[in-house]
Amino acid sequence: MMKRRNIFVIFILVFTILLSSFSFYVYQMIYSPNFLVDKEDRVIIIESDETFKSLQDKLYDLNYVQDLVSFSFLAKLMNYDTQIKSGRYLIKANMSNLQAIRMLRAGLQQPVNVTFNNLRLKEELAGRLTRNVEITSEDFNKALKHYVETNKEGFNENNIISMFIPNTYQVYYDISGEDLVERMHSEYERFWSDERKQKAKNIGLTPLEVSTLASIVQAESIKKDESPRIAGLYINRLQKGIALQADPTLVFASGDFTIKRVLNIHKEIDSPYNTYKYPGLPPGPINMPFIHSIDAVLNYEDHNYVYMCAREDFSGYHNFASNYNEHLRNAARYQKQLTIEQRKARMNNSN
Repeated sequence: MMKRRNIFVIFILVFTILLSSFSFYVYQMIYSPNFLVDKEDRVIIIESDETFKSLQDKLYDLNYVQDLVSFSFLAKLMNYDTQIKSGRYLIKANMSNLQAIRMLRAGLQQPVNVTFNNLRLKEELAGRLTRNVEITSEDFNKALKHYVETNKEGFNENNIISMFIPNTYQVYYDISGEDLVERMHSEYERFWSDERKQKAKNIGLTPLEVSTLASIVQAESIKKDESPRIAGLYINRLQKGIALQADPTLVFASGDFTIKRVLNIHKEIDSPYNTYKYPGLPPGPINMPFIHSIDAVLNYEDHNYVYMCAREDFSGYHNFASNYNEHLRNAARYQKQLTIEQRKARMNNSN
């Protein structure tokens, strides 16, 4: 009887020790740090075709996880192995399995920045917008083409670049091409507030036409403070029925963006973007206008100028004129100074 009691006591003791050990292991498996232990926070990318096995390999091979077995066991208990969500996730140092799995299973991603500006052609959009996301340029172009073909808001191949307002936006890594296009459209709608739309209406232009004019203004000068004056000049020409005669539109029409000086031969290019040959606005922007360029048109300077030419001080600013004779005098001063500078340059080169 005594022997039996001793065996029972030993059994209870061993069971208690084993239970305590198992409980401690379970506690460690769930709550103890297991990700990036004593390291820096890191981002992990989970692709849309990621399997649980490939994710396990990635976590182990790239040293995200310390104990892969405990992570895998708990992940299966929590059904994460069948609920993998793609995206870009921030793994924080010393995260527990429970914290990491809950975050990954819920799809709590870290957003990425999509930044674009200083673009000339819509063909440049895809490469810039897909730089930090999973979709390819081909995916984006396919979605954009579909949008152009189906939208009811007047966007077409010539003016679709107007829909992209230069800025930095945050999106998720696994965003689809369709959702990215729709996001850009939503930002366009947000930008064109009732106040901006009313200003455009007061000028007699649609938002799309404002963007087209803003692209010309932007191409004419690098001086932001001069943009409203240039905008006022072109608005005067539009309202008076005078051809815009904007040199940057000829460069765009030629397709040769290395042209530094527009010549008479360029004025003969047969293109709807040739604002010497065809009056009014071209069919679309000649670049992606910045926000300040769009606002320069909407808040244009009210004056009587219809002519401008570069200042003779080569400051990047322009001289403006309200009649042709005054414009000729401004142009003569510029040409005279340009000749002097060219002569100096030749003399310096000869020395």
